[in-house]
Amino acid sequence: MASLLCNTRIQLTDTLEQMQQGTLMRKVKSKSWKKQRYFKLQEDCMTIWYQSKRTGKTESAFSISDVETVREGHQSEVLQSVAEEFPPERCFTIVFYGRRGNLDLIAGSAEEAQCWVQGLRQLIEVATTMDQREKIDQWIRDWFQKADKNKDGRMNFKEVQHLLKMMNVDMNEDHALRLFQDADKSESGTLEGEEFVLFYKSLTQREEVLSLFQEFSEDGKKLTLLELVDFLRQEQLEDEGTEELAMELIDKYEPSETARARHVLSADGFLMYLCSPEGSIFNPQHRALWQDMSQPLCHYFISSSHNTYLIEDQIRGQSSIEGYIRALKRGCRCLEVDCWDGPNGEPMVYHGHTFTSKIPFREVVSTLGKYAFKTSDYPVILSLENHCSMEQQEVLAQQLKDILGEQLLTTTIDGHVPTQLPSPEELKHKILLKGKKIGRLEDTLDGPGDEAPDVSDNDNGAEAEEEKRRAKKDKESLAQALSDCIIYCKNVPFRGFQEARSHSRPSEISSLSEAKARKLIRDEGNEFVRHNAWQLTRIYPSGMRTDSSNYSPQEMWNVGCQIVALNFQTAGTEMDLCDGLFSQNGCCGYVLKPPFMRDEETLFNPSDPSSREGPGPITLTIQVISGQQLPKVANSKEGAIIDPLVRVEIYGVPADQAHQQTKYIENNGFNPRWDETLQFQLHVPELALIRFVVEDYDKTSRNDFVGQFTLAFANIKPGYRHIHLLSKDGTSIPPSSLFVHICITKPPGPEQD
Repeated sequence: MASLLCNTRIQLTDTLEQMQQGTLMRKVKSKSWKKQRYFKLQEDCMTIWYQSKRTGKTESAFSISDVETVREGHQSEVLQSVAEEFPPERCFTIVFYGRRGNLDLIAGSAEEAQCWVQGLRQLIEVATTMDQREKIDQWIRDWFQKADKNKDGRMNFKEVQHLLKMMNVDMNEDHALRLFQDADKSESGTLEGEEFVLFYKSLTQREEVLSLFQEFSEDGKKLTLLELVDFLRQEQLEDEGTEELAMELIDKYEPSETARARHVLSADGFLMYLCSPEGSIFNPQHRALWQDMSQPLCHYFISSSHNTYLIEDQIRGQSSIEGYIRALKRGCRCLEVDCWDGPNGEPMVYHGHTFTSKIPFREVVSTLGKYAFKTSDYPVILSLENHCSMEQQEVLAQQLKDILGEQLLTTTIDGHVPTQLPSPEELKHKILLKGKKIGRLEDTLDGPGDEAPDVSDNDNGAEAEEEKRRAKKDKESLAQALSDCIIYCKNVPFRGFQEARSHSRPSEISSLSEAKARKLIRDEGNEFVRHNAWQLTRIYPSGMRTDSSNYSPQEMWNVGCQIVALNFQTAGTEMDLCDGLFSQNGCCGYVLKPPFMRDEETLFNPSDPSSREGPGPITLTIQVISGQQLPKVANSKEGAIIDPLVRVEIYGVPADQAHQQTKYIENNGFNPRWDETLQFQLHVPELALIRFVVEDYDKTSRNDFVGQFTLAFANIKPGYRHIHLLSKDGTSIPPSSLFVHICITKPPGPEQD
């Protein structure tokens, strides 16, 4: 069984053997909750389970592929709270993907802690570099482990039947027995190692892929290089360097060495290609940085988080630096910090007037300094909600400067008053502060002075007076040192688009509540788009959303608002849209707006698609063919098998908002076939996001969520494609996927570029 159980790429080191023997460690949840647990790496080297020392009951298990990273020492609030009791070399934190809480552990000795830290890192490296074939093998191993009830390394027919139920397959007993007997080559009445792999392969035969393969293969057994080129050109619409691409795909995905040497692709290799990143619906070239990063900041949508310090709801939730780390790792580029006076002259971060816990501002800034540029090199905007006294504002400014040093932007990039905002490229590795500022930017550049701002030609006396009055008022409540740190993002109240056009500067920004923004979108859509072509706008959720729910960011993006702040801690459609838009362009947190939204004289208004110059609507045709290994619904009844349906939702300008769904397939989450075609008209495809959702149909109550995948229309690859589904949390759930065919028809007319 060992051949099946252990990943072939894992070398069993002393470290891993020690982990397999198991270790007693303390699991820590708070200063007072520290319990002994026995942790053990399983034989497959990809699963860890732990049990209570007292009861001996297995508490929980997790897969290495769920683990994002391991942090050593006191790097979490929980471990910091026990720092005096336990030295850092015995402590470490296991960080999971998605919104799952961290696991804080204290080993018995520094050596034991090192053994687990190094061993876990070695295994994470293997898990993150697995190719499609290895992922599937790992998936088979996981299932074998779960289903091998008596742990004898073999599986009888009863165990196999139980396994099929667990895997979402409702199979007639005679058919299952036939597959079982075919795979039982040794005729022992049980399946071992390779026999189980055979059984799994027969289960996962993909008829729909085989018939596609045979359409292009003359002998039905292989695709020659030219046949593969034909498929890539005709179906996948690959038009450049197709022969080189075909050679590359054979080298990469053909399992047989002889076939590789002859430059042919077998049916197995063809399936591997279709399931790979090159066969994905998401254009692999758009995963990397592919957009122009040298335009003014206001020409980009910017990934933005609201109440970043919260990891739960905003009334009683826990404030945590983990909120900042998670947001930054997801490519978020605008973070919010609510600062209040704290004890001993130390400002604190929390949600004011609520029961949320508190974090020292200093810790937030240190975390920012450490994680700001790990995922993206482009600038981070720190939105400062400042509720501090003058004394503690001085401390805020000092801590920002001391901790961030060079990273903090404290003057314009060229020393001159900007006529437009600098670009993400010019601001690489810089942290910008957004907040109130005394007087104008030019005052800071000329050195602070008490004299009134110059009255320029286009100012009349009354307006200059107003400016003076405002500066005086700000001076009374704002520390000069903090004010001087505000360069390109000075908060100003919004007094209408006309007022902004005649008096605002590109380095000023207004924040609007979702309700105020909606009213402006409705009443002055085109003005709003024009305003956002030269100045930044931030939108934030209504104060009524005490459950930290989110509004739809799409309507705000439709008018070009750049900083559309969402509660990253709350999973759901709105965060799927946000992740979908920002999963392109190297996940750098900046996505370039379409040309018609970057022109200050644009006529575009989202409520009237014909205001966008260009060809008429395009047609998006999606054939939903099949699903593969769909996960069970969380908390479903033992043995329940899903009835999956696929819904395709379009988010964009009002005229493009639409959704359609397939029928549901009874009792098959393993390999459902729909073969249904859905069709959509898109008037403004540049702003459209497409969300594929799989649900478990329920005739008596709401359908349950199974998985989803969201991407911008601009990132879609046409042809036969797999859609690799994500969980509610936005984390991957291999090997769950949908197989679709995508066709994009442009209207006839003049040549488009």
